[in-house]
Amino acid sequence: MNLTTTYLGLPLRSPLVVGAAAPLSEDLSTLKRLEDAGAAAIVLHSIFEEQIRQDMLELHHHLEYGTHSFAEALTYFPEPELFHIGAEAYLAHIQQAKGSLGIPIIGSLNGSSPGGWVDYAQEIEQAGADALELNLYWIPTDLDLASAAVEAQYLEILQQVKAQVKIPVAVKLSPFFSNTANMAKRICEAGADALVLFNRFYQPDIDIEALEVRPQLLLSTPQALRLPMHWIGILYGRIATDLAATSGIHNAQDVVRLLMAGATVTQLVSVLLRHGVDHIQSIEQDLTDWLSEHEYESVSQLRGTMSQRNCPDPSQFERVQYMKTLQTYHPHWSMVEEHV
Repeated sequence: MNLTTTYLGLPLRSPLVVGAAAPLSEDLSTLKRLEDAGAAAIVLHSIFEEQIRQDMLELHHHLEYGTHSFAEALTYFPEPELFHIGAEAYLAHIQQAKGSLGIPIIGSLNGSSPGGWVDYAQEIEQAGADALELNLYWIPTDLDLASAAVEAQYLEILQQVKAQVKIPVAVKLSPFFSNTANMAKRICEAGADALVLFNRFYQPDIDIEALEVRPQLLLSTPQALRLPMHWIGILYGRIATDLAATSGIHNAQDVVRLLMAGATVTQLVSVLLRHGVDHIQSIEQDLTDWLSEHEYESVSQLRGTMSQRNCPDPSQFERVQYMKTLQTYHPHWSMVEEHV
């Protein structure tokens, strides 16, 4: 069975990619286990814009500390913008991963605003990353900030990053655009080599006894699959870029659904956090068995067969199906009453 695919121009042994998550990628030994288990590529955990800025501010402070007493001390060190402290460890981690693993390593930058921090993308490339995932996690709360300005900022960040690197760049988007299809098209036209759909926003919870707002991380459930599957099915064949699915992928059947919708790869995170890194082996074996049982010779033969472009009933992806779903649904309790 041929499970091979190509993502971001990188040949992969299968569409099973490990998505960005610190517990899965911050330790070199875990990275090796993921490769041994069958991971086709690994997206490292994100380095955050705030981390890079804070590291530079701290270094600037330490380099200038005491220079009011000794003016010549200003010449002891190069300019602070040439240094990164915590961020430097991230680059070293990329170098170690590339020196120890044979599968592609994809760096991840998490930012929300254009600026000098995108220069770090070039350093990620120089450290040896095979590609870069631009993780645009941003929740605009400014009442005077129009949606057009938000979208323009996304495009500007991508364009600035693309100007710094030659390696492929994927953009991880949120689903919260007034026209997701148009935004995907514009991101593609701005140079993105892939779209990763979608970013999950982690909303805080309220502790009603302690009267505190607390962060809470909830792993994805299989139901989360529906959103990326819906949009990948709509976008497949309409924009000239790879489509990566993330969130809600828990078994081989989920992988099959997303490939049918048009995904190039599927990113596994929550299922590995729940069941361990070796669970990739089970998913790959189940995927191979399913393809063989249904007489597919490769994943490429499966890809896009149930996208909107190829679906026997394209309206399944559109508003008419929304109306049908609401009109035909019957709650369980009403069916019980009918038999009483």
